[in-house]
Amino acid sequence: MSKVPQDIINDILLQLPIKALLRFRCLSKPLCSLINGPNFIQLHLSHSLHTRSNLSLILRDWNLYTVDFDSLDAAASAIGSAESLEHPLHVGGGTEAIGSCNGLVALRNSERDLALYNIATRKLKRVPASEIEPPDRYLKTGYVFYGFGYDSINEDYKLVRMVTFVGDDDRCESFDYDYEVKIYSLKSESWKRIKGLPKYLRFLHKPFFQVLHRRGYGVFASNALHWILPHWPELGVKSSIIAFDIVSEMFREVSQPEYANNRLNFQVDVGVLEGRLCVMCNYEHICVDLWVMREYGIKESWIKLFSFRTTKSISAFMFLRPLAYSKDGDKMLLEVNDQKLVWYDWNRRTVRTLKIRGGPKSFGAEMYVGSLVPLDDGTEEVEKKQALEMEKRKTNTKKMDDFLSVGFKLKL
Repeated sequence: MSKVPQDIINDILLQLPIKALLRFRCLSKPLCSLINGPNFIQLHLSHSLHTRSNLSLILRDWNLYTVDFDSLDAAASAIGSAESLEHPLHVGGGTEAIGSCNGLVALRNSERDLALYNIATRKLKRVPASEIEPPDRYLKTGYVFYGFGYDSINEDYKLVRMVTFVGDDDRCESFDYDYEVKIYSLKSESWKRIKGLPKYLRFLHKPFFQVLHRRGYGVFASNALHWILPHWPELGVKSSIIAFDIVSEMFREVSQPEYANNRLNFQVDVGVLEGRLCVMCNYEHICVDLWVMREYGIKESWIKLFSFRTTKSISAFMFLRPLAYSKDGDKMLLEVNDQKLVWYDWNRRTVRTLKIRGGPKSFGAEMYVGSLVPLDDGTEEVEKKQALEMEKRKTNTKKMDDFLSVGFKLKL
């Protein structure tokens, strides 16, 4: 390595996939230290996001599956292959992927069985259980919201849990009581309860609304998690975008685009496209407008990318989610109706349906970028090195004592 300039070594390594880097760590100690270093890990992650490399799809059903994004490239074959995602939290099925961020995936079996998992390195960090505390002894746990994201200011990964409460007879509306909101910090490895909640948060849960299309999992963009607060016409509550800032740990409302006034009923959903917040406006299942917020928090920065109308292969839009741009940038991968993946060319207005071998018939899709992001702060490695040094010191001390002992006997 000493004969090759360091910047050339870095440039070569940045081009490599995660699997190759994991193997190359075994070649030498200097190479291992370089690849495991926080600077290189961040550079490699940024390179992957910028070049749309090391990307995969996670398909969420009763089981979890992954699909290599390159195999779905718009210029390649229209057939991809799904592989079952094996993970240590697997208990026969039913594990949910709450969300992914920078190569880490939040997994859930139950409220007491949560973990963060790096698919590429196969490292898992179990999240300590945090008891749910109903505000009244006659109440029990209702629907539970989750969200996962990265606090770029404090360099910390955070998991958010919002718990609704219902009466023992299940007839008590959840908006009668404040939710229990807690946030888990990977850096501190602890949970903290969020207080001073806004009143509108009580209307976030609506029966069946969040269960459909996994709307209960927050969409992460610009240091915040986002959910749609559904329309309650009988209560005079309008649909809105609710954000939880994981840096300030406060809730707020996000301004919406100026939707078309065509007298059609519409349903709004939120998504994310390459880190930017999106809104999908579904007009009576016949047309979906896709909006992107170019500058987060600025209402005037909303732009409409396209309107997607029904086709011969898609007779109705029950749900649509944008996933990623193609590598040439002129097409978009979309999830349609929890059943199809399609490439949409908005310039030519053409649609190409993808077939996924070995995948589930019904699914929710999530983009995932492979990375070397660790699930600890490096203290384990430091502790190991300190233990080895202590062991060496003990061995050297013993050898010195033995030497002095022998020398003392010879002198006698």
